[in-house]
Amino acid sequence: MRRTPWGWLALGLAAWIVAYASLVPFADAVIAALGLTRLTALGEALHFFFYDTPKVLLLLTGIVFVMGVIHTFVVPERTRALLSGKRLGIGNVMAASLGIVTPFCSCSAVPLFIGFLSAGVPLGVTFSFLISAPMVNEVALALLFALFGWKVAALYLGLGLTVAIVAGLVIGKLGMERYLEDWVRAMQATQSATFDAEKPGWAERIGAGVVHVKDIVGKVWPYILAGIAVGAGIHGYVPQDFLASIMGRDAPWWSLPAAVLLGVPMYTNAAGIIPVVEALIGKGAALGTVLAFMMSVIALSLPEMIILRKVLKLPLIIAFAGIVALGILVVGYVFNAVL
Repeated sequence: MRRTPWGWLALGLAAWIVAYASLVPFADAVIAALGLTRLTALGEALHFFFYDTPKVLLLLTGIVFVMGVIHTFVVPERTRALLSGKRLGIGNVMAASLGIVTPFCSCSAVPLFIGFLSAGVPLGVTFSFLISAPMVNEVALALLFALFGWKVAALYLGLGLTVAIVAGLVIGKLGMERYLEDWVRAMQATQSATFDAEKPGWAERIGAGVVHVKDIVGKVWPYILAGIAVGAGIHGYVPQDFLASIMGRDAPWWSLPAAVLLGVPMYTNAAGIIPVVEALIGKGAALGTVLAFMMSVIALSLPEMIILRKVLKLPLIIAFAGIVALGILVVGYVFNAVL
């Protein structure tokens, strides 16, 4: 008998649940097969790697599939048309909220950022989206929830949205449209947002979720493996006292700004950096300091700045980076004070 899309969905969900329930026995079996125990640094590092790799990939697959279905209800052209008529304030809130449901890294959010500008969306509103899309996306939220609980995820969501909204408002109030590159300003004058999309059925929506998994997970899995490998090394080999002295609650005041600066040259996405966050926190690092490091990696990466230089002139890039960095520092200090 030929299965319906709903039948395949139920089968996939059952397989996902079974696989997730088998994570610890799988990691234990791999370590035992290698003749190691978790009492050694190598055994503990490898156990972390073989446990976290399938865990993060399973979480990511499930999240991305669901968001792929949700994205069939959110057409980019309709989104541009929706935001193009909005003023600062309500437009910033809407753009930042839309950023949550777009699983983009900082670099891949730039093309949609350009599309918003070309459709006449105000500059400050587009920056709220550009900040929110990589920093407060559904992958980061779901992984934070799964690893650290709903309180951490909710606080991260609230503070991350606040950074995106306030930074966009500040940039909009500064009136820096003159620092857009000339070709972008010319595009704004000649293009408008139009759309003519048919409403898909549920079979197409489920199929879109599968395609989304192939596209997104297919692109980010190397970053995930790299991030988990780094996290495993930290988890197994880096002494707890060493990390706590640098990034712990009793670390000097400059440790948080240093963590933000350290994250800027790096480039990965939320799924790739969260295993590192998990390992750092497990070694005694302060949650706010580690999350500030994570936010700088995914929202202020150097590759993003290089791409943005094709769209923005240097004063606007400096303003953008400075305002976002200040917001991240505030988030880090609030996390350290509250949790």
